[in-house]
Amino acid sequence: SLESKQIATIRTLAADVVQKANSGHPGAPMGMAAMAHVLWGEVMKYSPKNPDWMGKDRFVLSNGHSCALQYLMMYLTGYDSVGMDDLKKFRVCRSRTPGHPERHATKGIEVSTGPLGQGISNAVGLAIAESHMAATYNKPDFKVFNNFTYVLCGDGCMQEGVASEACSLAGHLKLGKLIVLYDDNNITIDGDTDLSFTEDVGKRFEAYGWQVLEVKDANHDTEAIKAAIVLAKQETEKPTIIKCKTVIGFGSSKEGTHGVHGAPLGEDDIAQVKEKFGFDSKQKFFVPEEVLSAYRGKIDEGKKMVAEYEKMYSKYEAKYAKEAAEIKRRFAQKLPEGWEDVLPTYKPGDKALATRSLSGKVLNALANIMPELVGGSADLTPSNKTALGCTVDYQSTSPQGRYIRFGVREHGMGAIGNGLHAYGGIVPFTATFLTFIEYMFPAVRLAALSGHKHIFIMTHDSLGIGEDGPTHQPIEQVNIVRATPNVLMFRPADGNETSGAYKVAMEQEDTPSVLALSRQNLPQLAGTSIEGVSKGAYTIVEEKDPDAILIATGSEVALCVEAAKLLEGKFSIVSMPCAKLFDEQPIEYRRKVLPFKTPIIAVEMAAASGWYKYANHAIVMRTFGVSGKGSHCMDYFGFTPKKIAGSIKEWLGNAGKEMKSHGFAVAAQFEEPAKRNLHYVEYI
Repeated sequence: SLESKQIATIRTLAADVVQKANSGHPGAPMGMAAMAHVLWGEVMKYSPKNPDWMGKDRFVLSNGHSCALQYLMMYLTGYDSVGMDDLKKFRVCRSRTPGHPERHATKGIEVSTGPLGQGISNAVGLAIAESHMAATYNKPDFKVFNNFTYVLCGDGCMQEGVASEACSLAGHLKLGKLIVLYDDNNITIDGDTDLSFTEDVGKRFEAYGWQVLEVKDANHDTEAIKAAIVLAKQETEKPTIIKCKTVIGFGSSKEGTHGVHGAPLGEDDIAQVKEKFGFDSKQKFFVPEEVLSAYRGKIDEGKKMVAEYEKMYSKYEAKYAKEAAEIKRRFAQKLPEGWEDVLPTYKPGDKALATRSLSGKVLNALANIMPELVGGSADLTPSNKTALGCTVDYQSTSPQGRYIRFGVREHGMGAIGNGLHAYGGIVPFTATFLTFIEYMFPAVRLAALSGHKHIFIMTHDSLGIGEDGPTHQPIEQVNIVRATPNVLMFRPADGNETSGAYKVAMEQEDTPSVLALSRQNLPQLAGTSIEGVSKGAYTIVEEKDPDAILIATGSEVALCVEAAKLLEGKFSIVSMPCAKLFDEQPIEYRRKVLPFKTPIIAVEMAAASGWYKYANHAIVMRTFGVSGKGSHCMDYFGFTPKKIAGSIKEWLGNAGKEMKSHGFAVAAQFEEPAKRNLHYVEYI
């Protein structure tokens, strides 16, 4: 039959793609061929020539190592981003068919996957986004948002903790339009899953609140796969997982073993696979004309669906102009006119507040005029100060709500937030303590790699959190984030800088931001400004011919202001809310802020890494913290005005004298401006 020939083509083409690269994973694509055929050939709503179409179903390949399958399905169905030459360049440096799916590399990829568990967790975010947008904008006579989210995943995703976190929440939220096809082939890289994974996945997901279905022969039985998807679509109160029993590397002489998981089959094995499926064993990258013609029918079918959708949407626009204009603005990532006017400003003498509290004020001011701000906290809402006064919680009974109760699920939260942004029209924010960013860092990294405008609100940013002690006091986390490409790490010193951090974060299009915020109250400082934050670092206390420049971030800026008053001599003070933005400034500006022949001393309650690019000396943390009252902890480690002043005086009188003859030069005075560019690869 034509269908069996289509499925056989998927299997042989996957084998050829991986063999040509001499690298990759042929087993999963060959095993999932029938599932892929059903999804791309019959079930999913999409338009190959309009990959950004708002009304499409969303597809996530969570087991991203099997991406040869997604690429070849995109080629077969007519996506412009993947041609036959691209398949032949699989895993070649700078090709548009990289070793794992990357959303900025290949038009039509929804989310970047590869680290297992991330994709299925992103899909939860995609499903939340659909239900929220539908509840917000749909009308009885217009279903502007009405799509399903489909996922292919494997045993690896089922084992990752992030998937458990996200899927547990999906069950609680009753995401009925989330449908997961689980490639249940009992094989991982090490061998049979009997080695390490013998749980009953179905019972686990039933406990999460999912509908669990099973297809006993997903190698051949496309009718059973289709029937299961029909049942999944009919269940509106539960997400669905379909356990699809497959044989990895179906058709290979090594089928059903880990030998086909992560290595090419070899020419002899591929030859017998092709003969088995009725193809010429000598033909490579062969696609029968009737197979290509059948799949390419999706081009006209997709165009027709888009035309019908646009006709419907034009009627919606005529009847609901305000809502339509807002949807257009949101999906274009445009901000409301005059939005900056709502940012709070402060002057010296205003009430001292923790930057986490100041953050809550800014977040609420923006949320009042920006319906695209959707997010929540990992069970730390009172501590993170992220509650939104303008909306209700997002729950199954109130999907129009914009505040998500993620529970104690930091990693799942981060990945779900990335999915929210990937859907379009949403700027996600997620919150926890800064120390626990490490629980969710793979999602932070993928946000940066993928270009998700995702705001990570990280409170309790230093020793100042006090009694919770070293398990909760961040030391290395600030520098981990600073070292990550395409992430803006902000540590504001007061209210103006907190507003400035949000301003820059909201102005980004494909860069996530991390805001590190204090638990302790901080004074509103003279010299700080919203505008100054955009420069990354700027002078807030300027002296002519200073004895030294003190450069600090966050709560330590105020400490330096007070320390300078205790010292003999003149000291300029620089606040550096975002090092990466400072690196991007012209050399002339950086030399003005950090001039030659002037000693520069950095102060930060974090690890030293990176500071010697900007300073000759750094008063930083060399160990973990200690439990006790915040002010006592800071005193113990030398972070009080008096002790900082003493450290500065001692250094200037000793090592500082030795360095004077060398002009106190630092790297930031010489390096060319840094360039932050997500699109750094020139694809071939």
